[in-house]
Amino acid sequence: MSGLKTDKIISMTVRIVVPLALTILLLYYLFKKVNFSEMMEIISHGVDYWWILFAMLLSIVSHIIRAARWRLQLDSLGIRPPFMALCCSIFGCYALNLVFPRLGEIWRCTYIAKRQKAPMTTVLGSMVSDRLADTLAVATLLLLTFIIAAPALEAFLTKYPIGRDMLKLAADPLTWVSLFGFCGICLLLLWIGRNSGFVGKLKNWGKELWQGFASVARMKGRGRFILLTFLLWGCYYLQLYVAFFAFPFTRELCSEPGLAFGLVPCLVAFVLSSIGMAVPSNGGLGPWNIAIMFGLAIYGISDAQGTAFSMLQWTGQTVMLVILGIYTMAYIIFSKKNVSR
Repeated sequence: MSGLKTDKIISMTVRIVVPLALTILLLYYLFKKVNFSEMMEIISHGVDYWWILFAMLLSIVSHIIRAARWRLQLDSLGIRPPFMALCCSIFGCYALNLVFPRLGEIWRCTYIAKRQKAPMTTVLGSMVSDRLADTLAVATLLLLTFIIAAPALEAFLTKYPIGRDMLKLAADPLTWVSLFGFCGICLLLLWIGRNSGFVGKLKNWGKELWQGFASVARMKGRGRFILLTFLLWGCYYLQLYVAFFAFPFTRELCSEPGLAFGLVPCLVAFVLSSIGMAVPSNGGLGPWNIAIMFGLAIYGISDAQGTAFSMLQWTGQTVMLVILGIYTMAYIIFSKKNVSR
């Protein structure tokens, strides 16, 4: 029993305490760099909130596109939930991530698997491939940013040495040797214990996970999947770009032909913020805001202005997620009542 309690404590610490502590720490760092009263002054005056509302509505479109893309994967696996159930699984996923980072991904898989009486690991595998497609999209955007905004990224690395250190670490052969060595040791241990029950269960789990993971390669709608991926990330980018028109200082960037009318600064901020979302925090609060602030600072936007922009944009998206989360709860309750009838 004591071991079980210890596992629960560790699990709760990893899922809740660590992300919450990280969020608080990053927010402390953010507001330590920023004059809070100046930031509030910027938010209180000169902001066109219609553009923020427009970005909030675009976020709903992006969730629906993600649901449509996931539908293609699940359909290839013989899992065909109603489209509204898929949309609500995405709404609920992001709403839950505001409180429990990354738990929303498990919840949406569990919800669809139980609803359709499908293998959990297969549904989870489709979600993993879904996220892999997102990772490839971010990598592609990062490469594009290196090509068209190299001076801006160089300025970023010069101003913030931690970025340069990370690139040096990635370029160090010892890093890759250590990584491959660790993977080799894991494979060796699995081979030694290949006849054990644990490894057998692990193989079965991996097989079911692979079925969902490989669904993209064999699905009929591969072209539609790629198209929806472009539309999804285009919608994400557009959400940030339209918010540029809400503030006078970012609106000025959109009037500069040399900056492709704000498209390049938006791309830099967008890619940095997408990478920042990989940090486990509550709804991206903290790392996402800092990444946006860094990206805008490259183009002469002050820390206070960049923080005001990021906080207002994040707040708008969060409000929309809360609304969608409430709608999801109502949908699930109503659906259960219909099934019971």
